[in-house]
Amino acid sequence: MISTAIRLARVGSRSELTAAVLMPLGYLCVLGAALIPNLWMFAVSTVVTYAADWYLHQRGSYLVNRLSKVRAGLPIRFLLRELLLILLLARLGLAEQPLFYAAVACFLLFYGLQAPQGALTTLIRLRRTMPVVTRNVDLHAVRIPDAPPRALLRRSGEKMLHLDIPAMACVIIAAATGNDLVGYVGVAVTIGLGLVYTAALVPYLRRGRRVPSSAAVLKAVQKWLGEYQPTVALYFSGSNESAYQVNMWLEAMEQLEGRPIIIMRERGLVRKLNETSVPVLCIPGGQHLMAMNLDTIRVTLYPANVGKNIHMLRVPTMKHVFIGHGDSDKLASVNPFSKVYDEVWTAGRAGRDRYALADVGVLDEDIVEVGRPQLAPIETAADRNTTGATTRNPIPTILYAPTWEGWDNNPGNTSLLLAGENIVRRLLEAAQPVRLIYKPHPFTGIRNKKALAIHQRITAMVRNAAAERATDPRWAKDATAAQPAQATARAELARIEARLAELAKPGRAGGDEAEVSRVSLADPQRLAEVKTLRGQWNNAYWRTTGWWEHLVVTGSEPKLYDCFNESDGMVSDISSVVSDFIASGKPYAVTDSAGLGADEFKRQNTAVRAAVILSNSAVELDQLLAAVSAPAADPLSGARAELKKYLLGPDEPTSIEQFDAAVQALAAKAEARNTGVVQRIGTQAIGELDREPEVDSGVENGVSASGAEDSAKDTEGAEVTGTLTG
Repeated sequence: MISTAIRLARVGSRSELTAAVLMPLGYLCVLGAALIPNLWMFAVSTVVTYAADWYLHQRGSYLVNRLSKVRAGLPIRFLLRELLLILLLARLGLAEQPLFYAAVACFLLFYGLQAPQGALTTLIRLRRTMPVVTRNVDLHAVRIPDAPPRALLRRSGEKMLHLDIPAMACVIIAAATGNDLVGYVGVAVTIGLGLVYTAALVPYLRRGRRVPSSAAVLKAVQKWLGEYQPTVALYFSGSNESAYQVNMWLEAMEQLEGRPIIIMRERGLVRKLNETSVPVLCIPGGQHLMAMNLDTIRVTLYPANVGKNIHMLRVPTMKHVFIGHGDSDKLASVNPFSKVYDEVWTAGRAGRDRYALADVGVLDEDIVEVGRPQLAPIETAADRNTTGATTRNPIPTILYAPTWEGWDNNPGNTSLLLAGENIVRRLLEAAQPVRLIYKPHPFTGIRNKKALAIHQRITAMVRNAAAERATDPRWAKDATAAQPAQATARAELARIEARLAELAKPGRAGGDEAEVSRVSLADPQRLAEVKTLRGQWNNAYWRTTGWWEHLVVTGSEPKLYDCFNESDGMVSDISSVVSDFIASGKPYAVTDSAGLGADEFKRQNTAVRAAVILSNSAVELDQLLAAVSAPAADPLSGARAELKKYLLGPDEPTSIEQFDAAVQALAAKAEARNTGVVQRIGTQAIGELDREPEVDSGVENGVSASGAEDSAKDTEGAEVTGTLTG
């Protein structure tokens, strides 16, 4: 029942649910206490409302967001509490007393201070906002001052409102004791603190504390571009949850010949970007991007089909390539929008055939097979069996990695809705014990609340089973023997995390994005240490758990491929997860949630041709467990080897070599095209083609630049055709 209440209230825990219940009840009690009147009931209820409100804000509760939408936001709640105190004083017969007038004057003055304080914080933030956010870009050409102290600007409105506490507390005490002096002191403290807080913001409006103008910053960026002269760009736009789509390409970009650059469009995504040595430019404004001279870039790579791609696709001097963020049999992998690119790169032959069958306008000659450079960290079955054992541990580990529910209601999108609980239950209750790792897609539940509820039930099932296994006599001896090693691993994990936190952001703590852009220069030694530490973290993480312990893995760490390497088999859905897992050569199962039947399911989905096909009841899981336990008798091992080559391409040359060769070949085509244009219409004309004519006037071929950006915003998130795969 509590879990149902948590789900209905859209809160994340029991404590959050308690606070969500106490806050409205507290306000009702405050109102009742003011009307009765009852001073001590009023005081206790007021404390409850303060505490519950503060806790919900700290947790980022959905309820707080909803209250703001219905005009019951934080300022209104504070004002209500203060008005009820005035009502209480009147009901206590103090309406003609100086304390009453002092309280009224205090709250009027205090709310009068809210406007200048809010205006100052807003103005400071605006004047510290640059038109670009950068990483590994030298902006020494402009002076970017240090950010104001974080304590001044973080949750500034909330902090200002809480300065009413001295007045509230002291007026209540004065009303209870008859000592008006206490109330006057509280009033003076509240007004004094409000004035001090507001005054403390004023120095940060000085010119020396502001970042340079947009024109100066853009000029410095353009100067840097002229010096660096990037040749290949990774262009990305998307929601914060889609950061993994760009992160998966960072290592490949680092290994390319030439001078790579990453161009992004959303400020929030920069914080989600993994460590990289590649220069990063985040340019939120379409007008700024379109006015920028990018004429040295010859190839631009696009991991996602989104509306803002149009701002880069308009540049004719570079070749445009859709590389995607996964290679799967989903309809999104044959998106008709892909025909706007010069080339579409797929992992293997399967991607080429997929486009041919779909007949969406992508020509066969425009498809290039480049492998999947990201799959290099995946261990193969042969790597796992170098010791001669059938599995690394006494019992096999099965990974359940369902994809998310998708934008439509197609039952074939995810196994979670119809089969998820059956899959997990059968794995947890298998006759021959297995260890289960459950790693859901990061988008799970963002559209379908039923999927979120099932995910929460599965999480509870796995954790309960893990708790039961911890007390099972079969594992007690191993658990006892492993405790010292696990304690050592946990200590090592804490040490690594502390060091990673030190290295996470250059510069001082509390710097804003402008200051971080100034100090975030490439540091090869720091980056090398971070990568080494992340490898050590992954190793230590798996040593903190026993080979018999069920796990729920969410968040960005450990990564999906680390879970691949830890497992002996996998259950998943139609997504790039399946295609990537095939690189390991290990047995896998895929759920036919739409009930197509095994033959039709295999006909429609290439990646399942070497899989155990599960129905929604998951009764076929025994076939997967048999293959995992006895690899030599696995009837699908040969089919998996053939399918791997078909889906992902040959092992030699390596994927990164194929990828880099494709970049260089396309860059040569772009260079040849530009040379031909110069010969035909002249150098000046090609330069004009590469830039937005009269950007300041906002006109591009009859369409305003702002209109183009608005159009892009309309399609952002849903994407041009909903191409969120994997």
